[in-house]
Amino acid sequence: MTSSSRLGQGSFRRIMALVRKESWQVVRDPSSIAVGIVMPMILLILFGYGLSFDLKNLPVALVMEESSAEASGAVSGFELSDYFQTHQVKTMAEAERLLMDKTVNGIVRIPTQFARDVQAGNAEIQVLVNGSDANTARIALGYAQGAVGTWVARQAAEGKILNAGASVDMQMRLWFNEANDSTYFLVPGLIVLVMTLIGALLTALVMAREWERGTFEALFVTPARPGEILLGKTVPYFVLGMLGLALSVIGSQVLFGVPLRGSLWILIVVSMLYLLVALGIGLLISSVTKSQFVASQITLVVTFLPAMMLSGFMFDIRSMPLAIQVITHIFPARYFVSVLQTLFLAGDIWPVILPNAAVLAVMATVLMTASVFATRKKLG
Repeated sequence: MTSSSRLGQGSFRRIMALVRKESWQVVRDPSSIAVGIVMPMILLILFGYGLSFDLKNLPVALVMEESSAEASGAVSGFELSDYFQTHQVKTMAEAERLLMDKTVNGIVRIPTQFARDVQAGNAEIQVLVNGSDANTARIALGYAQGAVGTWVARQAAEGKILNAGASVDMQMRLWFNEANDSTYFLVPGLIVLVMTLIGALLTALVMAREWERGTFEALFVTPARPGEILLGKTVPYFVLGMLGLALSVIGSQVLFGVPLRGSLWILIVVSMLYLLVALGIGLLISSVTKSQFVASQITLVVTFLPAMMLSGFMFDIRSMPLAIQVITHIFPARYFVSVLQTLFLAGDIWPVILPNAAVLAVMATVLMTASVFATRKKLG
């Protein structure tokens, strides 16, 4: 047996011994188990059920200044829709009062002589929406347009022409999210938050605690090298992170029915890359700060908050100012969110997956290398 092979076997034994030791510490530490296993499911359930961009039961006031069959048909789309909760009032003044005191968020007004205007082909329906929340107002107007459009299509099918100029047959279809359910869009982003939480925050806190107690320095007086020690420390959290990923994916299928149209193996490989990035960030922060409080604050600022605000998880990056768009490129969550949303909703779209996975691989290499050097420098 050569000296290099004996050296390699010795290094492997030291790493495995550290992995076993760290794994026992993880098992004995309830907080690590809670963050790694319980927290992903709690986050998935809370965000998945509580966070939605869809509107349900939006209260609107119906003002029917005419009681014809045409008027009843026109408002039926609002009354039967799950998106609206209608409150019929007699006058426009009463409806405006309800809108002012925020009892309702919109007004639908059917004017007098509506039936006659329908026959003449110039009927109008007035829809007023509270615009203080621009996003909600935009969605509500879209739903209202859909409700009226359904009625118009039904009238056209029955041979009743509402508008002589309205000859365009509009056919609409949603790709990738046929149900138009924002949960399909949000759940992949939630998995990114879970992986960030386990990889960066948990690692940074645990390592910083070891620095505070001085147990980290004690390890460095052993024959184990800094790289071996860091590898032995990170492997249990890597396994914990992949377990959190598995629970999140299962939860997305069982609880929310989000389709996974891409390859599960690609999802696992890319998630491993992102987890290495998150672990590298956590190690780097803990080696620099050596304080649990400071490490938690820095980790939240540089990982968790950007993962939520600047990754495309909640807000479209293309709608952000150009300077912010440029800044988002330094946050790894941006690339992981893009890959996950593609894999879940569209499938194996390689022009999207490969560039983002390559960036994550480079980031993982740089961060893990930097964390080893930072740890060695601190010891020196």
